[in-house]
Amino acid sequence: MTSNPGIVERSAGPLIFLMAGESSGDAIGARLMSALKRETNGDVRFAGIGGERMSAEGLTSDFPMEELSVMGLTEVLPRIPLILRRIRETASRIEALHPAAVVSIDASGFCGRVEKRVKRKRLGIPLIRYVAPMVWAWRPWKAKESARFLDHIMTLLPFEPPYFEKEGLPATFVGHPVIEEGAEQGDGGRFRARHGIPASAPLLALLPGSRRGEIARLLPRFAETVERLTTEWPNLHVVIATVDTVAESVASRTASWPMPVVIVRSANEKYDAFAAANAALAASGTVSLELALARCPMVIAYRINFITAAILRVFLMRVRYATLVNVMLNRPVIPEFLQFACRPERLTEAVGKLLRDPEARRAQIDAVRPALHALGMDGSPPSTRAARTVLRVIAEKTKQPSMA
Repeated sequence: MTSNPGIVERSAGPLIFLMAGESSGDAIGARLMSALKRETNGDVRFAGIGGERMSAEGLTSDFPMEELSVMGLTEVLPRIPLILRRIRETASRIEALHPAAVVSIDASGFCGRVEKRVKRKRLGIPLIRYVAPMVWAWRPWKAKESARFLDHIMTLLPFEPPYFEKEGLPATFVGHPVIEEGAEQGDGGRFRARHGIPASAPLLALLPGSRRGEIARLLPRFAETVERLTTEWPNLHVVIATVDTVAESVASRTASWPMPVVIVRSANEKYDAFAAANAALAASGTVSLELALARCPMVIAYRINFITAAILRVFLMRVRYATLVNVMLNRPVIPEFLQFACRPERLTEAVGKLLRDPEARRAQIDAVRPALHALGMDGSPPSTRAARTVLRVIAEKTKQPSMA
């Protein structure tokens, strides 16, 4: 734990205990903190666990968030004793501070165990989850399980609340945080000028994922795809958006590609690249929403381990599409090539159509707009809606008799 973790700055405002375990949760938590300060005129206090962005908003993390950012059996097993200790410490800290509410963001394994411990104490503290488990896609039993120990859940997708409400868990749709990332604000002309890419040259954005396994599975297929595309577009330029953890691997794997390749890491440069690109070939994930907001037409590709795919398909998966826009619209507006369909010849055909046909690009850009509006675009910022929901739950709880 950090030094003097029990010390929390005093004010008349509510104390909110936050828990985030990954960089995406840290970003969501930071925006929530900023919104809570706006909604309370700064009369709010924070405690809990977070990263750099939450720290910048005023949170002193009880321990480094990175302790929870582990994936895979080989990473988790050695850390089990530490994680179990952090669960006990965090639950005890919540009991000692008795905050007005606990808000957990991602890291559901850790947060869920903390929340269950707090719930068993019957302290009367509202337990709020921000980002619902994807019960509509897989593990539907998570809705009933969540209802046993949570008091409220804030969802990113408009169709999620009924899954939890039918189990007796109040739910509020607040909107998707990607809406606030600024993906639509990129400057394509600036990007091309900075990297010496002629305005007339076709530019393809590649997004092969942020994990080493994704890079290993997808980048070779992307490489063959762009090589095939150069037969029709010999002046093709490529920009690859990646993250620090895999940037060196991406650079070494693309060093011998027979066309100019620009690798970008920061969010601002990534959004400039999206604005400059004629089309994108991307791994399935949140980046598809960023591309849609940036008005960059795309093709989605993904492959996972065969055994994992078989288990998901037979026992867990409940949706027809992998891309969220397609899920929301219930039709394949964005071309998807998953598993055995993720082959260079098929990717080449789909990407080539977008590079070749301005009408196809415009059709996709127009088709995705209803999904973006449904996710909260052009409304109140999702973080503002989330902050108002947290404050409402706190206000409602204070009107009830104590459960302690």
